[in-house]
Amino acid sequence: MSCDFFSLATSGVSALSPYVPGKPEDELKRELGLAQITKLASNENPLGPSKKALNAIAHASSALCRYPDGSGFVLRSALAKRLDVSANQITLGNGSNDVLELIVRAFCDERSEVLFSQYAFAVYPLVTQAVGATSVVAPAVQWGHDLEAMSALISDKTKVVFIANPNNPTGTYVNTDTVVRFLDSVPANVLVVLDEAYCEYIDLADFPDGVALLAKYPNLIVTRTFSKAWGLAGLRVGYSVSHPDVANILNRVRQPFNVNALALAAATIVLEDDDYLEASVKTNNKGMRQIVDGFESLGLEYIPSVGNFICVKVGDAAGVYQKLLRSGVIVRPVANYGMPEHLRVSIGLKEENSRFLDALKAIL
Repeated sequence: MSCDFFSLATSGVSALSPYVPGKPEDELKRELGLAQITKLASNENPLGPSKKALNAIAHASSALCRYPDGSGFVLRSALAKRLDVSANQITLGNGSNDVLELIVRAFCDERSEVLFSQYAFAVYPLVTQAVGATSVVAPAVQWGHDLEAMSALISDKTKVVFIANPNNPTGTYVNTDTVVRFLDSVPANVLVVLDEAYCEYIDLADFPDGVALLAKYPNLIVTRTFSKAWGLAGLRVGYSVSHPDVANILNRVRQPFNVNALALAAATIVLEDDDYLEASVKTNNKGMRQIVDGFESLGLEYIPSVGNFICVKVGDAAGVYQKLLRSGVIVRPVANYGMPEHLRVSIGLKEENSRFLDALKAIL
């Protein structure tokens, strides 16, 4: 006896296409028999985790027979101190992706609209469709968010607005004045999510600090992660900062123990490791300059980025991607974002960037 299990799933879930992550190094080694792989596909920190984080993990591992602290008290307290907020404003997640899903699950249903930009992070439409809500996509301007156009699309059905700042995959950002004007235009009953996964890399006078805006805008939610500049992508730990009532609601749908003990320990200690963060930013700045110089020497058009990645226009991106794979270099095709001529390249160490640029030059 057989069953059509897709007919049992909700309509939003059955129509979903699973999120496709960057190609794993081990898989490419098996497929092509390559010994050396350069992975620049997933916006990971090329420095590896900090020594302080590794020591914290080793210490915490002796208690792996115990459940982690379900409230994440120590990490939330450390975050509250660093960000100058109350611990009851913080919601922890299994990566910030987890928190993005919690927001939509807590506040949206099939009668709701969720608003985001063209070329914005692929998780926004996924979590929207999963709960049966309607995605409303605002056209981008110069590959970035047009907040004026987004404001005009807010309706009485809009429950959540996602703003990725900076945006993945384009690397564009929205400045403080533009964000404030937008927040001033949004009704109080519409939640605005400022997704700041890459904010630690940015030192620009006009880049907004979402946490600093929370006091004036109680409908604002700021999400951040330890996966990028803090170098803990493999542990999956992120968080949001919001009005305490919003955090209370999110914590009602948050799964118990959604952040594991090793992640809690590493994230807590790495917040004290400003030397590591400084090294991450310095490595990224130098690598970005190296990659951009390489693109310019090849006469390639690229989208200026403030993240730890950059999109470059190569024409037949799918074909170039496959040729780079055969050279042992993994980057990220972004045709699923409506950008079939672009590849997204994560910033790596100097030698990794050089290997990518040499391979790209040989292909082109």
